[in-house]
Amino acid sequence: MKRCWIDVRRCNGMKEALLEAAIHQRVDAVLSDHPADLAAMPPTVTRVLFQGHDVPTDAGAADIVLLPASTPLADAACLPKAVVVGRYVDVVDAETLDLACRTVREVPVTVLRFQDPTKIPLEIVLAAGARDCGEIITVAADVEEAQIVFGVLERGATGVLLAPTKLGDVAKLKEATAVRGEDLALEDLRITKVSHVGMGDRACIDTCSYLGKDEGILVGSHALGMILCVSETHPLPYMPTRPFRVNAGAVMSYTFAENGRTAYLTELRSGSKVTAVSASGKTRIVTVGRVKIERRPLLSIDAVAAGGQEVNLIVQDDWHVRVLGRGPVVHNSTELAPGDTVLGFLSVDPRHVGFPIDEFLLEQ
Repeated sequence: MKRCWIDVRRCNGMKEALLEAAIHQRVDAVLSDHPADLAAMPPTVTRVLFQGHDVPTDAGAADIVLLPASTPLADAACLPKAVVVGRYVDVVDAETLDLACRTVREVPVTVLRFQDPTKIPLEIVLAAGARDCGEIITVAADVEEAQIVFGVLERGATGVLLAPTKLGDVAKLKEATAVRGEDLALEDLRITKVSHVGMGDRACIDTCSYLGKDEGILVGSHALGMILCVSETHPLPYMPTRPFRVNAGAVMSYTFAENGRTAYLTELRSGSKVTAVSASGKTRIVTVGRVKIERRPLLSIDAVAAGGQEVNLIVQDDWHVRVLGRGPVVHNSTELAPGDTVLGFLSVDPRHVGFPIDEFLLEQ
């Protein structure tokens, strides 16, 4: 989970409301230049003091005190021993970039502000501190930039510091830090019936990522049960592999988008997010580059879980459409037979507009 910091030093009269929002949204840290602002924060929020000059004479309730790069760390000896001393570095040129690379290895917390919009300097700092560094918090201009920062060099910065311009920014930033895949407990589903169901429209989901040989997306005719459709990473005659693609299923099918919400395949667009899932249940969020819908013969696959829950998946009737079993074993969908087992996921709650709900709902 990435860390979410907000800066209330220059908040245009919204300071009190932002501090309340920080508590309500459970942000990780609040940065201020006034110790009084931090005194009101509960211990669940890290209190960060940065006054932009030498060591403060009064650290108040601060958990972390940031010093500018020009202040010797030895000057912080006067602070209480419980206070963590970090650095704030403005990266504006090659010299300050080199300073940032050194600093992240020397102090437990470094806040970095990059003057230029390119993320190359951040990549360099992350690479320099890959093996031994403290927390790296990067200043972001807005929530959109925060999401980009989190993905730099895949692991991204430890967290983001944002100076909100409106109250809603706090909630949006917190939501951005939570967009991470959680492992899923996949179950063995026993095939009970495979049948040809005629023509229909199916969707291929082309992602902006290379998917692994044991990785695909969960797809199902009903939101309560889905089968793991593998990516086109396994060779077959006549067609080159397309490791970014999952030949997912009929257009009305469900899949997991992000934050545990389901989406119809037809709702996905360029730039949408879907959850990629491996045979071990590991997940990650990937970006959709294209959804390719074509009319093809369709195959209906019925399966049942150990507890009796029935699952259905309708896919293109062709052998290069594949699903995964335990092992992982790759099954050509056209060769599935009753008694075979495949991997799937069972959801507890019914869905309305993609969200889990607690109400009566019957899908058949």
